[in-house]
Amino acid sequence: MTDVVLYHHVQGLTDGVRSFADELRRAGHTVHTPDLFEGRTFDTIEEGMDFAREAGFGALAERGAAAAEGISPDVVYAGFSFGVMAAQQLAQTRPGARGALLMYGCLPVSEFGDAWPDGVPVQVHGKEADPFFAEDLDAAKALVESTDRAELFLYPGEEHLFADSSLRAYDAAAATLLMERVLAFLDTAQADEN
Repeated sequence: MTDVVLYHHVQGLTDGVRSFADELRRAGHTVHTPDLFEGRTFDTIEEGMDFAREAGFGALAERGAAAAEGISPDVVYAGFSFGVMAAQQLAQTRPGARGALLMYGCLPVSEFGDAWPDGVPVQVHGKEADPFFAEDLDAAKALVESTDRAELFLYPGEEHLFADSSLRAYDAAAATLLMERVLAFLDTAQADEN
């Protein structure tokens, strides 16, 4: 099956992120979940952002890249919100990427290069009225317009970390649909490899 490197959101490697990874594993995929916060989790997005600012976004991005160094480059890079930074950077810059799953966030492609890499599929997922995702929606639309290997999925509602079952923002219906789409994407990535 497909190897996945899954980067957590700004509240840390929560039970909900672990549960998401476990669901991918039950479907037969190998999932690596680097802990960029070294065991720390936070009750709110604001607390997590305070920690990330104090630790330094650059230093945390370096941890994300370093975490992938010991893993074969032919993986799908996935990230939740804050974790999109590492996932997107590696998908765009590390040769051999099988794909990218960008959940609740998307940076402009120009952050990491001139264009999205040829042949690398990508999915972007977010809530239509999520104020955090609203900041990234234009970048997501531009990404989709730049390559025929990109898909943007918008879900009704405003919850940000909606697929994390350990948080109050959890939306079971949207999370189920997101998981179905992610699993289909991973199956396609596997088929492309064969």
